[in-house]
Amino acid sequence: MVFKKATPQVVLEVKEQEGFPMLVYPLLEQTGIVKHCFTTRKGGVSEGIFESLNLSFTRGDKREAVEENFHRVAKALGTEYENFVFTDQTHTTNVRRVGKEDAGRGLIKERGYTDVDGLITNEPGIVLSTFYADCVPLYFVDPVHHAIGLSHSGWRGTVGRMGKVTLEAMKREFGTEPEEVICAIGPSICQSCYEISEDVAVEFQKEFVGHEKEILIDKGNGKYQLDLWHTNELILLEAGVEPEHLAVTNICTCCNEKLLFSHRASHGKRGNLGAFLALI
Repeated sequence: MVFKKATPQVVLEVKEQEGFPMLVYPLLEQTGIVKHCFTTRKGGVSEGIFESLNLSFTRGDKREAVEENFHRVAKALGTEYENFVFTDQTHTTNVRRVGKEDAGRGLIKERGYTDVDGLITNEPGIVLSTFYADCVPLYFVDPVHHAIGLSHSGWRGTVGRMGKVTLEAMKREFGTEPEEVICAIGPSICQSCYEISEDVAVEFQKEFVGHEKEILIDKGNGKYQLDLWHTNELILLEAGVEPEHLAVTNICTCCNEKLLFSHRASHGKRGNLGAFLALI
């Protein structure tokens, strides 16, 4: 499996478990306290525009196919189907603490909550689960307090500094200090592929004063190109994460539409990828 990469260095690796491909961060694996992955389109049973590892129940795919896809993710991660806990992603910066009583929420039982784009826990076995087709996955591992977080950050979450909000939630709940956290910014749309309107660009110009030229390219026609990767990197570094504790993706979902779902590349005709993180 060969991806188009923005930079040549090894940031993400492809790992296969019994023929099931997953993207993993060596930096997170080196903590020794978590298992994690970011899925690709490969290894599932869905068909048509959802081919093959679609992880969305709400985009028109057959439910039994999506259920089988989750069984395959569970097997590859070495966990149980019932251990996944879902977000309810609506582009907020709401972060929820979950535990063993939440196992299966969104998959085998009702969530019981709405408008949640980030999850945190300090309980082993619970698989935090977020879903993507261009937006940014943010992984957090606190090896000192044995706590983790996983958050979804589209442009609204990014301008709302979802990375900082998640770190603050982990500090409040678990005593986490940002300088102790190992973080990763996951596969998502790159700046070259991500065109935004002027009203969105203005929000970023107001929020990230002094960094406008780093994160925005003005195309001169009322359109801009936004660098979500670097913007989230700035957010995490300014929140106190150490540079050597941060892995920034070099894989674009839109540039790799045959291997990864991309809302922009497919014009909305697609399934969902998944980011997963669990304490061992």
